[in-house]
Order: sequence, then structure tokens, then C-alpha cells
Amino acid sequence: MDALNSRKRKMTSEFPLNDLNQDLLERVLSCLPTSSFLRLTSVCKRWKSVSHSSSFKLACSQIPSRRPWFLMVPSSPHHHNHPIIFDSAESNWKKLNKFYQIPVAAAAGLLCFLRPDSGFTVTNPVTASSREIDPPPSTAMLAVAMAAEGKIFKLVLLSGELPNLRFSEYSSVTQRWGEEASLIRNGVEIHTPYFLTKCGNVVTTQIQRSASKRYASLLIGGILYFLSSGGTVVACDLERKSFFEYPRLLPAMSEYSIDLVEVEGRMCVVLLSEFLETASLRVWGWDEGGRCWEQRAAMPPWMSHGLYGKKADVNCAGGGDGKVLVCVNSGEICRYVMCDLRENEWEELPECSVDGGRREFVSAFSFEPRIEV
Repeated sequence: MDALNSRKRKMTSEFPLNDLNQDLLERVLSCLPTSSFLRLTSVCKRWKSVSHSSSFKLACSQIPSRRPWFLMVPSSPHHHNHPIIFDSAESNWKKLNKFYQIPVAAAAGLLCFLRPDSGFTVTNPVTASSREIDPPPSTAMLAVAMAAEGKIFKLVLLSGELPNLRFSEYSSVTQRWGEEASLIRNGVEIHTPYFLTKCGNVVTTQIQRSASKRYASLLIGGILYFLSSGGTVVACDLERKSFFEYPRLLPAMSEYSIDLVEVEGRMCVVLLSEFLETASLRVWGWDEGGRCWEQRAAMPPWMSHGLYGKKADVNCAGGGDGKVLVCVNSGEICRYVMCDLRENEWEELPECSVDGGRREFVSAFSFEPRIEV
């Protein structure tokens, strides 16, 4: 046994990482998960200096994708200064550097925050590098979306109200906002109906969204998707300058909570509804061929039944590899569930406990933790 241990020590000592040339060392370290690399920077001065090397950042950029982090939006306003992320690679909660604005969009390795002056700050949350963006031409914001590739990004701002929609774009290349353009309707208008409750009250079907997702939208292949105040999904084709309203998933008088999420480059809808004294949480996608909604996944009944009668709100974020993080929040419950759409598997995440106290969140924004961006 002693001879075996001695041989193991000898084999290990023959291949120390510090004996690698700089190029090979950078390639090895670039393959590590971001959390692991950040911890290893404290090992020695050489490894710490790697993070500032341009050749190391180039090696990182050649990694096709990284397991996402989720910036969690707290239910309590005074917790905004102490943000928490969920690291899907290590399946744990982490503290992040301070942010003082409200997150409104995310793309690739960047997060976009809304400032009090109606301008934006685009930040890499891993390195804390950021860029200040002037307020857009119109501050009557309806939705904000972001697209990014490498160090280049753009913001799309949608303003107005249905059916009078306008949009403008900010380019990180030109560093300015473009002129506003109007969108025209393509398809039949879907009216927001009124109906009578059992008590005889006249109510409207307008949905009440969480403040953290007030401007949330998706930008996929030049099409911006957002939820109208009536609960319909609206797709804005920015190239053709037109918009289209999808048919409703449920009758207007049904009680439900809804959110949009991007899954592997496609728009999906997450819907929490109640029927026959139980709750149902399902993921739907649009079938272009059949021109109808089709179910992609459904939470097992034993998990969703506990949501019945809770008046809960659902807010979601895409997690890559066909996964979706679903935040279910109300005055009575606060749950976080990871859904794997490929396998229709649902896993509840552990509670977040920081500094001896429990933290609760209402929504999340997904981003790739990239050092090179």
C-alpha cells in the first residue's frame, strides 16, 4: 500500500500545472466552470494574473457555452443592494457584487439595469465592468429586450400601447439610439373582454405582472415577444415592422398566471391555472404548422396541487439545455423549480439561506458567467 501511494505521489508530481507553458495553462483554466476559476485565482499570483490576460480571454471565448447563473430578484426592496445568484453548474446560491438598479433584460453574459433617470446600465456581473447608456428617445417604455454576441450588444425598446406600437434600437457599435419606427398590425385584433363574476361585478381580464418583470420580453431572431396587459402573447417582427397577437391559451375569464421564456431558441409560455379544485403548471409552445398551441411539459400533479388557492404568480428564466427556472410566489408560498423540457423532469430547488436568514425571490434573469465579455 505504501508503494502504491508513493507511486501515486510520484505520478502527480511529474505533471504539476505550474510547469505548463502559459498558453497551455490558459487553455486548461478556460475549461473550468467560472465559479471554480474564480476560487482558483487565490491559489497563486500566476493564476490570478491569468484572468487579466487577453490570450486567456480569447481561450474563454472559444468555449461554446457555460452553465447559466440566475440573478434572483428579491421580494423585499431593501435586498436589491445584496443580490443573490443561483449557480446551475454547482447547484448552490452565491452572493454577487452590489447593484443599485432594477434588472430589466439579460443576454449571453450581460445584464441590463434601468436607472432612475430612465437610462440603462449594461453590466458583466462576473467582472463588474459596465457601460452607461443614455435615456432612449421615448421613455414611455412597454418592453425592453437585449441581444448580445461577444462584446457587441443591442437594446430594443418597445413603447406605446396596442395597437399603436413603436420601437427603437441602441447599438453598442454606434453607441447611440436609432430613430423610432412604427409597427403595423398583422392579423385579427384580439379584444380585452369584460365579464360578470358570480357576485355580479364587472371586471376586466387585464393581468397584473410582478414589478420585476414589468418590461420583460424576449428577442429571438429579430422578433420581440411580450405579454400584453390583456394576457395575450404579442410578436413584433422588427425587420418587417409588424406585430401579431397569438390566440389565447385559456378563456378570458379563467384565473391564471402567465410568463414567457426562451427555450433553445424558441418562445414558450409557462401557465399556472386552476381547474376542478386543483392547480396545473404547464409549458406550451406554438406549432406554426398547425397554427395552435401545443403542450411541451407539465408539472406532476403531486407538485402542482400544492399551488391551488395560493393566488400565486409565475416568473421564469431560460436555463439552457432545454431547462427553465420557474419562480412561484405569493403571500403564502415561495418556491423555485427547475424544469427540464427535454425529459419533462421537475426539480425543486433548496431554500436560499444567507447570513442566517431566509431570502425569498419573485423572479430571475438568466445569463452565462463569462469572464471575457
